[in-house]
Amino acid sequence: MGAVRRLSASPLESFGVPTPSGALTVSIGSQSADWDGLELRLGFAPMMVDGQVFVHALDLRKNFEPLLRGAATPTNTNRVIMIDPGHGGSNTGTRSAVDGRFEKQFTLDWAQQLESLLATNGWRVFLTRTNDADVSLDDRVAVADAHHADLFLSLHFNSPGRGGSDQAGLETYCLTPQHMASSLTRGYEDDPRQWFPNNAFDEPNIQLAVRLHGALLKVNGNADRGVRRARFLKVLQGQNRPAVLIEGGYLSNPREARRIGDAAYREKLAEAVAKALE
Repeated sequence: MGAVRRLSASPLESFGVPTPSGALTVSIGSQSADWDGLELRLGFAPMMVDGQVFVHALDLRKNFEPLLRGAATPTNTNRVIMIDPGHGGSNTGTRSAVDGRFEKQFTLDWAQQLESLLATNGWRVFLTRTNDADVSLDDRVAVADAHHADLFLSLHFNSPGRGGSDQAGLETYCLTPQHMASSLTRGYEDDPRQWFPNNAFDEPNIQLAVRLHGALLKVNGNADRGVRRARFLKVLQGQNRPAVLIEGGYLSNPREARRIGDAAYREKLAEAVAKALE
């Protein structure tokens, strides 16, 4: 890492650090950092101590060091990816603010378009569901194990949960490392002492999340809500492989819902993910 450089004094004191893999910006007292142009949510806010910038050791180990080493995807000739179209059946997901269609329809179409693209790039591709079926979260993990998947990718679209239509943008999640606070809890207990099987993949998780997030931002006009951590996402907890969950936009936001409802836009989302995994 290069020399720390003070960038601004307000509204928060911010510092930049050049690295061979990307530019890092942190702000004192804020868990929101910038990694090479995209937002990265930290576990702990950086602090100023005796005139020097300090970041938490866990953020160094679980966020910065993996990104300094660069992202990697499986290079074996028989690469297997499990794509998980969120929701299905009676589990409809959220609803479009524009035409009332359900999230489950859009995630399945996104997954099927991605399946075709990845297959031409040499991946063996499996989907947790191929129709309007309600698949349990445990079964979504089990089928990835059964196919010995190298990667797991869960596709969703978003809603703020309590009404409102202003929120917009892309969020990408991976499992929260042990002893770190989550970026999102949605009212679930967030016990930092918990450890799950997928925590064995903390390093490739953040590498994969940043790689996919950066590619998708080029499609959605750089509406960036950050690479985040969550512990309650059961579909990630038991994964024995790098695993990421993408919220590809807010169906509660009319402008984003119109785009998501367009098959050509979902095709662009699929192309972005496929390119990121080349």
